[in-house]
Amino acid sequence: MTRFAGDGLSAGCAVVSSARKQGALQVIKKQWPAFLLAFVLPILLVFWWWGGFEKVQVTETEAGPYRYAYLDYEGPISNMRKTQRAAYKRFVEAGVETGDAINLIMSDPRSGSGKVTARVGYTLSDGVSVPEGLQESIIPRRAVFAASVQAAILLAPSKTYQALHDTLQARGLEIVMPTVEIYRPADSASRIGTFTLEMDR
Repeated sequence: MTRFAGDGLSAGCAVVSSARKQGALQVIKKQWPAFLLAFVLPILLVFWWWGGFEKVQVTETEAGPYRYAYLDYEGPISNMRKTQRAAYKRFVEAGVETGDAINLIMSDPRSGSGKVTARVGYTLSDGVSVPEGLQESIIPRRAVFAASVQAAILLAPSKTYQALHDTLQARGLEIVMPTVEIYRPADSASRIGTFTLEMDR
């Protein structure tokens, strides 16, 4: 059988390529712990700090009344924070202390392609004047399903809505608007606040 020089060259290249791959795998194996410490672990720590692993508590209770000042909002639910900041600015300009952040979500984003109609604002203590440019309303005391979790505002809504959905689904029920979202900041900058989702029973 005739052998060509090119055959030996190809075989040699294959051996070199295989050796390089083995060497690269060895490097990856050796550096894997460092990769975990440098990238994955910090992400997990932030997720933990934000309350990503916190369990949502769903209860049947009574809640309210809530007196609040708000701005009307209509649009993508993802942009609602801009209106929240605008309402906060009105409080600051009026020298009025804000209470808890409160949103009354009146339409279902699932049926509106991610868009909602809502009232976005902050709770007010009795006797406190409504800041200029905001409207006032009161949510009366009522029986509700309440889903609550200590988590960052970026994570909490999705966690509470999912938990409430699962609880209601087990009873043959579903989420019905309007819902009330309340975020109470922690009493310390080193802690995460509490988000509560309420739906009338």
